[in-house]
Formats: sequence, C-alpha cells, structure tokens
Amino acid sequence: MAASGKSFLADAGYGEQELDANSALMELDKGLRSGKLGEQCEAVVRFPRLFQKYPFPILINSAFLKLADVFRVGNNFLRLCVLKVTQQSEKHLEKILNVDEFVKRVFSVIHSNDPVARAITLRMLGSMASIIPERKNAHHSIRQSLDSHDNVEVEAAIFAAANFSAQSKDFSVGICNKISEMIQGLATPVDLKLKLIPILQHMHHDASLASSSRQLLQQLVTSYPSTKMVIVTLHTFTLLAASSLVDIPKQIQLLLQYLKNDPRKAVKRLAIQDLRLLANKTPHTWSRENIQALCESALNTPYDSLKMGMLSVLSTLSGTIAIKQYFSSAPGAPATTARSFDLVKLAQECCYHNNRGIAAHGVRILTNISASCQEKDLLPLEQDAVFGLEALLVLCSQDDSPGAQATLKITLTCMVKLVKCRPHLSQSVVESLLAQLHSAQDNARILMCHCLAAIAMQLPVLADGMLGDLMDLCKLIGQSATDKKQELLVSLATVIFVSSQKALSTEIKTVIKQQLENASNGWTAYRIARQASRMGNHDMARELYKSLLTQVASEHFYFWLNSLKEFSQAEQCLTELQEDSSSSALSCIAEALKSYHKGIASLTAASTPLNPLSFQCGFVKLRIDLLQAFSQLICTCNSLKTSPPPAIATTIAMTSGNDLQRCGRISNQALTLSLQMKHSMEEFRNLATRYGDLYQSSFDADSATLRNVELQQQSCLLISHAIEALILDPESASFQEYSSNGTAHVESEYERRMMSVFNHVLEEVESLNRKYAPVSYLASNTCLCNAVIALLKVPLSFQRYFFQKLQSTSIKLALSPSPRNPAEPIAVQNNQQLALKVEGVVQHGSKPGLFRKIQSVCLNVSSVLQSKSGQDYKIPLDNMTNEMEQRVEPHNDYFSTQFLLNFVILGTHNITVESSVIDSNGIVWKTGPKTTIFVKSLEDPYSQQVRLQQQQQQGPAPVQQQQQRTAYSRF
Repeated sequence: MAASGKSFLADAGYGEQELDANSALMELDKGLRSGKLGEQCEAVVRFPRLFQKYPFPILINSAFLKLADVFRVGNNFLRLCVLKVTQQSEKHLEKILNVDEFVKRVFSVIHSNDPVARAITLRMLGSMASIIPERKNAHHSIRQSLDSHDNVEVEAAIFAAANFSAQSKDFSVGICNKISEMIQGLATPVDLKLKLIPILQHMHHDASLASSSRQLLQQLVTSYPSTKMVIVTLHTFTLLAASSLVDIPKQIQLLLQYLKNDPRKAVKRLAIQDLRLLANKTPHTWSRENIQALCESALNTPYDSLKMGMLSVLSTLSGTIAIKQYFSSAPGAPATTARSFDLVKLAQECCYHNNRGIAAHGVRILTNISASCQEKDLLPLEQDAVFGLEALLVLCSQDDSPGAQATLKITLTCMVKLVKCRPHLSQSVVESLLAQLHSAQDNARILMCHCLAAIAMQLPVLADGMLGDLMDLCKLIGQSATDKKQELLVSLATVIFVSSQKALSTEIKTVIKQQLENASNGWTAYRIARQASRMGNHDMARELYKSLLTQVASEHFYFWLNSLKEFSQAEQCLTELQEDSSSSALSCIAEALKSYHKGIASLTAASTPLNPLSFQCGFVKLRIDLLQAFSQLICTCNSLKTSPPPAIATTIAMTSGNDLQRCGRISNQALTLSLQMKHSMEEFRNLATRYGDLYQSSFDADSATLRNVELQQQSCLLISHAIEALILDPESASFQEYSSNGTAHVESEYERRMMSVFNHVLEEVESLNRKYAPVSYLASNTCLCNAVIALLKVPLSFQRYFFQKLQSTSIKLALSPSPRNPAEPIAVQNNQQLALKVEGVVQHGSKPGLFRKIQSVCLNVSSVLQSKSGQDYKIPLDNMTNEMEQRVEPHNDYFSTQFLLNFVILGTHNITVESSVIDSNGIVWKTGPKTTIFVKSLEDPYSQQVRLQQQQQQGPAPVQQQQQRTAYSRF
C-alpha cells in the first residue's frame, strides 16, 4: 500500500541535509585537485548532477572553468570525461559568462603533438559550437585537421565540421567546397566519404548553398551506385530538403522513383523511411500523383515488409489534409466513385491480410477516410472499416504476444475514433467488443475495457447495455492475484463506474468488494476508489478508503486517505437532497460541511514542505465556501417568506424611493433581506473569481480537471445571475452572455449533467422574468432553492489532478544584486537607478510538455514604500512607484532580463518579482513563484551636504524672530 503515495507524495522523503551550491562546488573542486586519477574522474562525472541541481550561470561558469583547467593539464582519459560532461550538459553551455577564457583553456590543447588529444579537443570544440559558432581559429583548426593522416583526428574533425555547419553560415559556405573536393577526390577512402556526405544536410542557410549541395548529392547518387553510398546520399538528400523546404516535392518524386525502380530492398526500405519522415513533416506538399504512385507500388510489391512500410506512410497521410486532396477531383475530370480509387482498393485488400501489421494499417486508412471525408459515395467504406476492425479484434484478442497487443491498440484506437465521428456505428462496435471480452487474453481485456470506457464516456446511451456482460466477467476473474488480474480488475471497475450513470446498485458493490477481498492488494483497492471518486460514486469510494486506513505505514498516507474518506462522506450526504425541500437541504449541507471540515484538517496534516498539496487544499476550501454560500442563500430565501406580497411591496417602495424594498416590507427587515441578497450575489461572484484564480494557477493540470474547475466557476456565476435577474435588478438582466453554447464538446457524464442543470435553471429564470414583472417573491424563492438543490444533486467529480500529477513544471528565480541575509536591505542612492537582474530556470518533471508547453515567461516587478525617512518633498507620482512587466522566451529552459528601478523617496522599499507563464496558445498561467527583496534608498552625499548647509544658514533666523515676538508680547 506504500505505493499509493507515489502519485502525490513522491520524493517527500526526509533525507540527509543537502549542501548549498558553493559547498557542493568546493567538494567537487577538492576531488579535481586530488592526486589520484580515480578521484579526479569521479569528481568530473558528478558535474552534470550539480548543473541539474543548481542551474544558474554563476555556478555553471565557475564549474566549466574548472573543467577547462582539468582539460588543459590532464591526461586524455580525463579529457574524455570532460568531453562527455560537456556533451551531457549542452543546454547549460550558454550560461558560461567567460566564454573567451573557457575556449582559450580548451583550445590550447589543439597544438599538442598527440593526435588523440587533438581529436578530443576537436570534439570538444564541436560540442561547444552553439556558443562559439563564428570563432575563426576553431574553423581553421577543423579545416586543417580534415587533411590529417590520423583517422581518429579526421573523424573528430568531421564531427566538429557537422556541428559548426549546423550553427554557422560562414563556416558552411567556407567548408562546402572542401567537403565537395574530399568526397569527389580519388584519394579519399569510401568509408571516409560515407562519413563526409552527412555534413551536407546542414548546408541550408541560404538558397544558393542548398542548391549547390543538392547538385553535388545528385552527382553522387549517379556516380556511386553502390548500396551504402546510395542509402547515405538519399538520406542526406531528404534531410537537406526537409530543412530547406523548397525542394520537398522534388525529393518526394525522387524517393518514389527509387522505390519503384531500384531492385535493392535496402534502398527501398530507406526510401520508405524517408517518405514517412516527409509525410509527418510536410503532408500538405504531397500531391495526388505522389499518393497514387505510392499506392501502385504497394499494390505491386510481393514483399510484406515493404508493403507494410508503404502502408504506414499512407496511414500517416490518411490522417492529414493530404487525403482530401487525393479524393478531390480535378476540374474538368470525370467524377469517379470512392471504390475505384487505388488507395481504397489497397486498404480493402489489406484489411484481411494474414500479416497483422498490414491489416492494422489497412483498417486505419479506412477509418481515417471515413472520419475525414463526408462525401456520400464514401459512406459504404464505413461498413468496410467496421468489418475489418472486428476481424482484427477477434484475431489479436486471442494472442498474448507484444506484436498482437500493439496491433490491438491500433484497432481499439480506430474504433473509438470511428464511433466518435459516426455515432450510428457504435452499437455494432460495442457488441463486438463485449462478445470478445469473455474469450480474450487478460492483456487484451484490459485494453478492451479502456476502449469501452472511452466509448461510454462519449455515448452514455450505450452504457446501460454493457453492465450485464461486465458484471459476469467481473465474477469470473478468479482468485489469482497476478499483476495482470489486478490491472484487469481496475479496468473493469472503471468501465462499471462509467456505465452505471446514477448510482451503484447493491449487487455491483457486493461483487466488486468480493473481488477485492479475494484477490487484490491495497494499491488496487486505492486505484478503484480513486476511479469511484472520479465518476461520482462516493458511497463506494468512502467504504474503500475506510478499509485502507489501517493498511498504510506512514502517517501522511493515513491522513491523506482519511481526508479522502471524509470528502466522500460529505458528497454522499449531498446525494440525499430532495427537491422542493429547503429544510432538508440545509441539514444535508450542514452534515456535508461537518465532514468537509474534518477532511480539510486531515488534508493539511497530509501535506509536507516538498508536497504542499496546494491544488487539493485550494479546491476543497473553495468547495467548503461554496456550500456555505449555498446554505446562506437558502436561509435568505426562507426569510423572504415573511415579506409582503409584491404589489404592496412595490407600492411602498415607490413611495419611499427605495427600489430594493419592493421585494420585502418597508421595515428594516426588508432592507436587511435585500442587502443579504446583494451580499450573496457578491459572494458568489467572489467565489467565481477565486475559482478562476485556481484555474490559472493549475498549469500542470489535465484538461478534464481544468474543465471541472471551470464548471464550478460557471455554477457560481449562474447563481449570482439568477439572484440579480429574479430579485435585485430584473429589468436590466441579460440572458445572452449566459446562454449555453451547446453540448457538442461534452467529454464526461459529470459535465453533461452540469450543463443540463445550467440550461434548465437558465430557462426557469428567463421564463419567470418574462412572465411576471416584478417576479413573485414565492416564485423567485422556489426557483433559487431549486437551482441550488439541482446543482448539489450532481455528484462532484474529483478529477485526476486531485490524485495524480502527470506533468510537473516549476520556475526558480534568482535576483541580483541580492543581500547575504534576506532580511537586510540593499543600499542604493536616491539619485541613481537600481539595475535589477532577474534570472530564471524552468524545471520539468519526467513528462515535460504533456498537456501544455511554456512559450514565454512574464515577469512583473513592483515596489512599495514600507517606511519613509527624511522630510516630505513634492515628488512626481511617476517616481513614487515602480510597476514594470517584461516577457522573455526561455532558451534551453533558461531566461534572463533586467529592470531599471527608481527610488527617489528616501526609506525602505519592498520589491516583489512575480513570474507567470504563457503557453503556446497565448493563455497566461499564474504559476509563480513570487520573490521579495528590500531596498534602502539613501540620500546622495552631495544633496545631503547642500541640505545641511542650507539648514545652517537658515538656523539663526527663526531664533531672532522668536526673540522679537517675545519682546513685542510684553506690550
């Protein structure tokens, strides 16, 4: 059960005290200065870990200078270790501040008499090409070493030449002729020519250079027809075309020509590989003739391996815009039916091929054609796709081999895609899946359950029909406790939770519990409980969490499970709500709040400094506040029952001039109730704002979790709008901005039910608003209470991000100048500006960019005067505050920028630097962090001296006036 903490308390250990950056660097420096070679090597190879832990320029610069010293004075083995460290830490190279000094120390070895030392230096220079692309001495050394008689040095020079060609246009232009001469020279060995040719793929810096390189490659293909030479040349040809972009259509034609005419299988395989690369990179450049030529080659080839390769290219193209270009008839050409196209013939022929891979590509092509092309004559292909998918399903579900499982994954993915685009095919697809579920292997059953869950989420109409077969299979799982059985049990439980829309029956609970007792471990039970919380089956989840409390060894895990149990208990209380019964609603909400308060206490106890569970705590606190706001609203609605009839209230309100009082008595009670309603409306809007802040701070959350937060925000806005439209301001209420956009993109049952409630409440409010003017107090009271109850009756879904963090992104900031002690202020004179440098590093988890990627980082710097010293002077408002914002794009996860700040007013200022990120869609996410430093603004010496002199000159005058005033006062 200890594994259950991996998802949210991973690496929360209490290990040994870690060293700070300087101490760690000194520790490694001690190893570098050791007289033992082993200790020196150990110190060198530990540097990448240091860079990963402290990725800021000041440390990286010092560390690389120390490594450069080791490279300069060490032996070749130490140099090789430094080279490997440099290659592993390539993303940190641009943080070296003293590039000249670093290169100088490394470059000194190029003059060694040892060719191996020179070769390692060349490779070192090649690895550093990104920071020294235009160093002429490095360019000269590479050109010189290409003429060396030592093979090791020449290969190192080729490596360096390739790296510099990729970075420097000048080097590419200068080296191109040299490379051309060596390749065409008779004295150059063939194996060396094979290593030189790939350099030409980097000659894409301008059109003329790319054109000359392409001509050279064309000559080589013709002049050297050997298999190895043709393969290397064609592949370089493709990479050059993919980089220069302008020659891609020519390259596709050339590859298709070799695929059709060259008899060698190795060349054909290379052509297929490169065609697949171009299909992924630029599918829009493929013409109808290109696809037709590829189809003809696939139809004519007798080799299954080649046919599978060509089909993989066609299946890639079938999922892009190229497929529409293929089926669009040319103007003036006679219209042809879909079945007459060679691509369709090929796919239909391959659907039932005895090779599983070929059959998988065939059905994938048919599925993509059915999904993307809406023409009437293509509709018969849908049935062909379904038959092909069913045949593959029967074939692969009985086989436990890795190849069969990979094919089954493709088949099931196609099924989900086909059902999504063609819902009328869903019944036959689901029936075929359920029919095969009993006889399939365990691995296949797990994948099929995932497929059924995905289909049931999209089309809940089909869900009820699955339950019988799923329950039968659940009873037959057996007593085995193998990993596959555990995984199958989790998958089956997930599909059952999705299929049982409203609530789990007693029979279903009994079967699942029995299976868990018979053949499961704690981790399996926790995963099933987690899925139950996701699907809103809180009763089942509560019982499972409760059973797991005694099976964990850590108190943090205990508190985590206890909090989940309390949350499930709270949500279960809300399922007992009854319509048109506000008193029972208040008691249910009170019980739920009691459990939620217990749960938030346990959740706080489960958090650790490394894993503060900030999203979980924020989400639950908002839920508690929302329930309290609902409770307060129901109480206020109940109080409205004592208000007078609307006609009398309106008359009295008009005579008194207080429009708010038309909902209640002219007494203070009516005004109080109206103010309470206004307060409720503001509270719901405030909650919506807080939900929006939680959304913006959840950069790493999956889309389902974000949609869940968004639905909570919309429910708050809906209630605030209903209060305004029914009670506070019915005449100016607008319904257009709250109108539903439809449910076309609904992806979960929870979202579907919430959207249904939203639409129903909006219709009720709008109809009441149109029928009555002003709205009857009884009708408005009933409508608001029913809206609250309807929203609470939808079981809350705890989405994946509440339990599991698949993507992890954080930003670490460093400010300079920075004080030694954080509490000490930085001294700056008031007539000078402070240059604040902000550096940052973006840190990722194991799956960077899984849901969204960082496009740029927004840095906001603001200063606030904390304490003022000295006299008050009239100072322009512009000089009193600092508010600046800059956007920087991280390069290799590092960014840096500077701000100039004014501190004209003497005293202590508080500077706050806050970072937020902007993703590739332009959405701003408030991820933090927020860093604070203090600045003390001091008066400059010259101004201080002038002020003192003025005070000394003006000092006697007041005394004399005081004396005169005293003398006159005697008379």
